Amino acid sequence: MSDETTPENGGTAEPVTIGYRRFEAHQDRQSVLDEIHARPFPLIRPPLRVVSLSFMNTTMTPDECTAMAADLYVRHGGKPPDPGARYHRAKIDGGVLRWECHNEFVSFVWRCPPEEDPLVGPVPMGPFGEGFTPPGPLVGGGRFALIEVLGDIEPTLEPFDRRSLCVSEVEEGAAIIATDFRQDDNGLTRYAIISRGISEARAGAVFQRLQEVETYRSMTLLGLPAARKATPTVDRIEQELADLSHEARQSGELASNRALLSRLTELASELEADVSRFSYRMSATQAYDEVLQIRLDALNEKAWPGYGTLKTFLARRMNPALRTCQSLEKRQNQLATKLARAIDVLRARVAIDVEHQNVALLNSMNRRAKLQLRLQQTVEGLSIGAISYYLLGIIGYAAKGLKEAHVLPVRPEIVVGIAVPLVVGFVYWMTRRVRRRHAEKDKDND
Repeated sequence: MSDETTPENGGTAEPVTIGYRRFEAHQDRQSVLDEIHARPFPLIRPPLRVVSLSFMNTTMTPDECTAMAADLYVRHGGKPPDPGARYHRAKIDGGVLRWECHNEFVSFVWRCPPEEDPLVGPVPMGPFGEGFTPPGPLVGGGRFALIEVLGDIEPTLEPFDRRSLCVSEVEEGAAIIATDFRQDDNGLTRYAIISRGISEARAGAVFQRLQEVETYRSMTLLGLPAARKATPTVDRIEQELADLSHEARQSGELASNRALLSRLTELASELEADVSRFSYRMSATQAYDEVLQIRLDALNEKAWPGYGTLKTFLARRMNPALRTCQSLEKRQNQLATKLARAIDVLRARVAIDVEHQNVALLNSMNRRAKLQLRLQQTVEGLSIGAISYYLLGIIGYAAKGLKEAHVLPVRPEIVVGIAVPLVVGFVYWMTRRVRRRHAEKDKDND
């Protein structure tokens, strides 16, 4: 039966009747109430064998994941999950299959009565045989055996590797759990839950916590390969930053500073891309580790004589990996800060150099403008003389013609001499007027 039948986004809520009053219900009220009953502990008793598989999901949307699970249940004669469900449990093929869709992985838990020794016997394929299409690569897998042993448990521990074997009491001695965190021939981590009178409900709680320990320890450690992959890039960028900083101290030319600034910007962009990829993985690692610690604390282990607890073993093996991830994240953040500071300093130097260059350019333009003004004034003076000369020549020709016609009573030279100041003054006045009109027009355009 499905443990989650309400769509995630809620829906039209039915009114709530209390006594003789009917109240409108919040659209998400039923989802909130159902949440505390979701994912209940199974009721299990020995003997029992369980296979847990977790697959990365990098392509399926939640709805596609639900459709994939529904197809799996239907093909094996089980009840499919409701649309929008993210968790489902139903009986199929003589056992019970639990499916759950998480943000980046999908988990399947298959439990059925054992035909042979559940601890060392063959792994039941159940729904994972022919026709099963995993949603992505396998990331976590475990096989769990619930058996009852009231006497000496040492023979039961024979299949485990003693070098990494962890054994502890849980549920105040009502059960003993054991694992060596090593993979068997099928690639699954072997766990034993040894009942010493534990109830079905508490056995289900212990099993589910162990199953989640197996899943979340694998998901937590996905951050370590990502950290190792990102470390060479951080090392290289740190070295390049040191080299470029040394070059920047030696450089004084604008072109060189611009080239250094361009290279620093490229390094910052490359680092930011790596930080974006790794920060997601690191955030996921921290979140998975928090869930893992909660599940380990809930087991409330007490070490069995001569052995360590699961929590102690995982802390000793996983903490260095987590510190490696945290150290890299810190290095990335510090390197990003150093790059930003170096870029700011170099950008300021480039801006100052450009400003000095602009000032020099403006001064040069001012000098050229003054030279052009002087040249223009010289040309204007020459043009006044030239225009006056040509006008006086025309007046001279006119005076000679009038003299020949006996109309002009004086000599042409006298007329030209009298016209000289008048013509020069007129040309000068016209030149100034034209220049003033052009200046006013330029001012209006500005």
